Amino acid sequence: MLIHPWDAATDDTEWQEWLAAHDFGQLAVNGPAGAPPMVQPTHFVYDPARREAITHLARPNPLWRALEERPTVLLSVVDDYVFIPGPWQAEEDDPPEHGVPTSFYAAVQLTCTAHAVDDPEAKAALLQRQLGHFQPEGGSAPVAAGQAPYGRQLSGIRGLRLEVREVRAKFKYAGKRSDGVRQRIAERLAQRNGPGDAAARGHQERRGSTLPGTAR
Repeated sequence: MLIHPWDAATDDTEWQEWLAAHDFGQLAVNGPAGAPPMVQPTHFVYDPARREAITHLARPNPLWRALEERPTVLLSVVDDYVFIPGPWQAEEDDPPEHGVPTSFYAAVQLTCTAHAVDDPEAKAALLQRQLGHFQPEGGSAPVAAGQAPYGRQLSGIRGLRLEVREVRAKFKYAGKRSDGVRQRIAERLAQRNGPGDAAARGHQERRGSTLPGTAR
């Protein structure tokens, strides 16, 4: 993923706060030699204190064999994306039809070392952490090894702990454009008010101006 200086996260807090609210991504795993990469959509929980993400997969999932051979994986999360028409991006002294269309989006990629979790009690603890994140209001029985209602189902899954080695974060929201162009884009996003437009406008206004540079 290409990250220009004006699109980079301002600090770790920016991407960590965004990731805390965007907990569904795609886990990319190298397949066997000669085969394409394998990609698994999954919910996950990222823990910044432990620098790890946790999830679980069904035991028959073909990713497990690939993970055993090549445990380095990429967890990719993309959201808050919108299409920006060319005229919105035209510089103030240029004709609108000279503007270049582009995409706005936020993306975080975690390069990780994958660790399978098979111990029943460790799996139960991992699932309980996930429940605490996704279902903080409760309503489900505790997950405990050897105890109903979930204990007998633990054998059908494997927990997955993703030890984070590197983080790449990108917030592509007209960071290199002039104040006038960014103001125009913000106004057009508000007028269009389509899916993702409010989130994109929020990112753009929050980040403000950044370093100028060359075209994406």
